[in-house]
Amino acid sequence: MARRKPVVVITGASSGIGRATALRFARKGASVVLAGRRIAALRSLADECERLGATAIAVPTDVSDESAVDALADAAVARFGRVDVWVNCAAVSFFSPIGEVPMADFRRVIDVNVLGYVHGCRAALRVMRPRRRGVIVNVSSIVGVVPQPYTSAYSMSKAAVRALGVSIRSELRLAGETGIRISTVLPATIDTPFFSHAANYTGRKVKAMPPVYTPERVARTIVKQAAAPRREVAVGPMGKAMTLQHAMTPGFVEGMMAVQVEHGHLAHTAKEPATDGNLHTPSTDPGDARVDGGWHGRRKTATRRLLTLGLVGAGAGALALRRRTGGA
Repeated sequence: MARRKPVVVITGASSGIGRATALRFARKGASVVLAGRRIAALRSLADECERLGATAIAVPTDVSDESAVDALADAAVARFGRVDVWVNCAAVSFFSPIGEVPMADFRRVIDVNVLGYVHGCRAALRVMRPRRRGVIVNVSSIVGVVPQPYTSAYSMSKAAVRALGVSIRSELRLAGETGIRISTVLPATIDTPFFSHAANYTGRKVKAMPPVYTPERVARTIVKQAAAPRREVAVGPMGKAMTLQHAMTPGFVEGMMAVQVEHGHLAHTAKEPATDGNLHTPSTDPGDARVDGGWHGRRKTATRRLLTLGLVGAGAGALALRRRTGGA
């Protein structure tokens, strides 16, 4: 990151990882441009960032609207003269068997999570290319590497985000534009309001699947990528272990993921009514404009350590068996 205060655009800034990232950049003295669908949430965040000593502006933006994202980039340049870092973080999801989710909801996830990132990358490149430098950070997910059941569109979208980063990096290399860097961040399960915001057609309550990590952990990683970008970086030991293990024993890891989602992501208790969550209309609850989702704690810290050790140990055993038997 340049010595002068960087100008950072963050989509999905209203809550969760986006909000945590904005606050992290603010503490570093950055000028932050905050984008999301909830103007009240953005304004409260802008006030919080300015109390930390940053300069902040709030720009209401639905990233599925290309013209709105272009206007976001223009607002950043009009206020600060440039964009140094662009963080694509807006995302929505549903939980549902593939045959039961309304197709309008499926399309909405793709519109926000894939086309929203495309719009963001195009807008960022448009304002970065004249200066021949800048960093784009795309927030993907571990499920972009190891997809899970009941979130088909979300898993697809996060795999697409990884592919988008590779494709743009290749284009920049061919064009000799080495001053613009693309980094993809892959968080594991993060303690945010995301799970209460998601659409749900399973009839079961959605929980954060352990192990659960803090949004601040992802925010620290994003800020580091802005300063020294890497192609891809996983966040959380469990996420790192899963990506490495999946390359060696994909069947084992995919099976483990399926079982863990069935028993750790969806409750088997009281029935939950169907809801389209925040897919088409943002939450109006002021309490949702926060960083955390209330899923983190000491017991979950111990749980994630045990799960990580279990994955590594079980994966090593599966790999050894595969080598002995010559199996796939």
